[in-house]
Amino acid sequence: MAAPRSFLWTRRIFLTLLTAFVVLPVYVMVSSSLKPLKDVSGKFEWFPSGLTLRPYFDIWGTVPLADYFVNSIVVAGAATVFSVIVAIFAAYAVSRYSFRGKRVFTVTVLSTQMFPGILFLLPLFLIYVNLGNATGIALFGSREGLILTYLTFSLPFSIWMLTGYFDSIPRELDEAAKVDGCGPVKALFRVIIPAATPGIVAVAIYAFMTAWGEVLFASVMTNDSTRTLAVGLQGYATLNDVYWNQVMAASLVVSLPVVVGFLLLQRYLVAGLTAGAVK
Repeated sequence: MAAPRSFLWTRRIFLTLLTAFVVLPVYVMVSSSLKPLKDVSGKFEWFPSGLTLRPYFDIWGTVPLADYFVNSIVVAGAATVFSVIVAIFAAYAVSRYSFRGKRVFTVTVLSTQMFPGILFLLPLFLIYVNLGNATGIALFGSREGLILTYLTFSLPFSIWMLTGYFDSIPRELDEAAKVDGCGPVKALFRVIIPAATPGIVAVAIYAFMTAWGEVLFASVMTNDSTRTLAVGLQGYATLNDVYWNQVMAASLVVSLPVVVGFLLLQRYLVAGLTAGAVK
């Protein structure tokens, strides 16, 4: 049965408006990043007359953007690796074994997603400062402290998502691995992890994107030497002026790694998010 013509036109109009809503902000960012500062500060022009690539060169000198890049890559990469490793073992234990307190553990993991992140800001700040004063371990203002902070947010969701994915993998594969002489750990690495690659990639993308774009904790838990990109972009706003063309150019450069990674791994992300929904 063919769809009514009114439905087709309604769908086209809706998709056109939705596309414009998504594309227009990107166009404004790109066009503004190619304008001189005086043109960006004035009346906005949809079709700029003078274009320049100068803002893309100036962004590296106005603020230490390269240092912020290194900090973000180290923090987001380490948080992703640790989150994936811990989530794999925790989700495998929850999915394949019955133990005392399993339900309490599962409910606790899910309940952590109910609280806003700002609720943990002051407690973590006090813990890091007092721990540093008592033991000399400088977590406040360090990359390590920020990595631990991001783990507290990415781990619960990662464990929950991987548990659902492991549940969708037939237990017969574990039994076949045991028949072949594999223990639980060897079966995990040789059978379960290869079968759960889409779910693991989805968890890694989620953990990386969470750490890459986080602003609240990065603005409090870092200093000038450990500042990340999300906070470092504020450096383009000075007391005298705001370098809007450089802000737009830096925002595009900062977004590029995440966008490219998402495009390359989107099929794994979609498979990983939907596989646990139906067993």
